[in-house]
Amino acid sequence: MTAPIATSQTILVVGGGISGMTTALEAAECGRDVVLVERSPTLGGRTALLYRYFPKMCHPTCGLEINLRRLKASRRVRVLTMTEVVGISGRRGAYQATLKIRPRYVDDRCTACGDCTAAVSATIPNPYNYGMDRLKAAYLPHAMAYPQRYVLDPSIIGTADADLAKAACKIGAIDLEMQEETVQLDVGAVVWATGWRPYAAEKIQPYGYGRFPNVITSVEFERLADPSGPTGGKLLRPSDGKEAKNIAFIQCAGSRDENHLRHCSRICCMATLKQTQYVREALGDAGQSTVYYIDIRSIDRLEDFYRMVQRDATVRFVKSKVARIAQADNGDPILHGVDTEGYHRYATPHDLVVLAIGMEPESNGIILPDDLITDACGFIEGSADGGMCGAGSAASPLDVNRSAQSATAAALRAMKVIHQTASEEA
Repeated sequence: MTAPIATSQTILVVGGGISGMTTALEAAECGRDVVLVERSPTLGGRTALLYRYFPKMCHPTCGLEINLRRLKASRRVRVLTMTEVVGISGRRGAYQATLKIRPRYVDDRCTACGDCTAAVSATIPNPYNYGMDRLKAAYLPHAMAYPQRYVLDPSIIGTADADLAKAACKIGAIDLEMQEETVQLDVGAVVWATGWRPYAAEKIQPYGYGRFPNVITSVEFERLADPSGPTGGKLLRPSDGKEAKNIAFIQCAGSRDENHLRHCSRICCMATLKQTQYVREALGDAGQSTVYYIDIRSIDRLEDFYRMVQRDATVRFVKSKVARIAQADNGDPILHGVDTEGYHRYATPHDLVVLAIGMEPESNGIILPDDLITDACGFIEGSADGGMCGAGSAASPLDVNRSAQSATAAALRAMKVIHQTASEEA
């Protein structure tokens, strides 16, 4: 590929989730050139994997679609997917960024017809459903993927499946000779919008995630509830495929815990309140949600949503930090703990347990520049000279709405760096 033209007047945005997209668009619409890089095949990040937003219970399309339209209309944003930043050197106003671009094996002539998918037989775990189902190794990540272009998984390159996919493409958009590329850019400011990842639930050993199939995480439950998810929106137990009607939600799974994540992840309480309404919608009065909580943290306009859920007769709240989970012979998880509002012990079986898993910054798994400052939990604060900053949930645990606000602030900071540098050089 031809490296995008970039100068000291260009802003580099690392991460193409809702925060990165917002940062890039706000800066571009103020007249700045932006290079937006994303390491996965599509923009949208974890927002694209949500079934619905709280508190209005609308679908992510209502936020992502607007941003995608703005991106398509912008001449100032260059989008590079399947791209990672592997090095940044220089100083405020004069950085050199090294990018590694992995091969997609499909070029920009792709019309997303799906003929390559029909031609191959190999499958891979579906990363957009957290591996709960499988998809063909020639695939479109999801319906809202941008760019709307298929991907060939590297595992089939050099196999008969790759040749079949190439032969099936009527316009010749599949290029099996694509190679990894390294490009270098000159940029004036860098915004790290690398997002978050779910804390590894298997580390919370008393809860049995990974050992007990009917203990899942909140992000997995989000995909289960989605009609485009692995079960078509049916709330089915992983162990036997039976409908889960009595569902437990455990709060602070990994958060506010000196052994795991010290911080409050902020989104977990509201995510659970939202997911109890998925149970209500799927099962009506036949469903039962039990929320085991330390305290419920809902603020501002979100308090009204909390009060609405409290009035739902199918939702019960138990003030307790669950001590451990066991598994019955029929696969039911059994929750053990003490109800602190009655100080009595319980051993309560449920069909399914959902862990409201904590939010860990994705940057914990990325090699960051030496002069980039992070807090004790790994969230990005920025560089000492102000040339780099964090945005969205890379900078702090935030929901979608507050991530967009943070991204707008990051765009302003980056534009200020560009403006001040240009003034100093004049």
